[in-house]
Amino acid sequence: MDTGKKILGEIEQVIAQIEEERISQAAHYLLKAKRIFVIGEGRSGFMVKAFAMRLMHLGAQSYVLGETITPAIAPQDVLVAISGSGKTHSVVWTAEKAKQTGVIVLALTANAESQLAKTADTCLVIPAATKFRNEGKSESIQPLGSLFDQSAHIVFDSICLFYAELGKVSAEAAFRAHSNLEV
Repeated sequence: MDTGKKILGEIEQVIAQIEEERISQAAHYLLKAKRIFVIGEGRSGFMVKAFAMRLMHLGAQSYVLGETITPAIAPQDVLVAISGSGKTHSVVWTAEKAKQTGVIVLALTANAESQLAKTADTCLVIPAATKFRNEGKSESIQPLGSLFDQSAHIVFDSICLFYAELGKVSAEAAFRAHSNLEV
């Protein structure tokens, strides 16, 4: 399938531009955190929720902002905020509020000059096409922010691999934390 190969090629080009050291640094931030909170909207929100779930499997206390059981955030916590444009109002506002509380903010965005990137203590820039060229055609063969979201998912999984290695969490231990109520 040529389309699948093109999509994989786009993702590979994006991931190749991200320094592995930055991904490792993100894992270090998260390992030091008392608790990890995440926020994102739309498809990016789904990616960060999957990340929070995987962190829970790895032994972290992780929460999705907006859920009914999410506790108050505190200075020893980390907020992971994702927005391709870096301008999503609810995400930027939450990152700014978290900073005022003394929380470390880790941002993922495609826009290094965005308000989200400027607010964050550390920012992972995912250089995926988010702008549309003239006549409504994307720089990617994919619509809207698909390339960003796919690349973010891979970055999040990469952070989890570093997190597991640093925290000495085995695949067996992670599996034990996985839901046991599935059929």
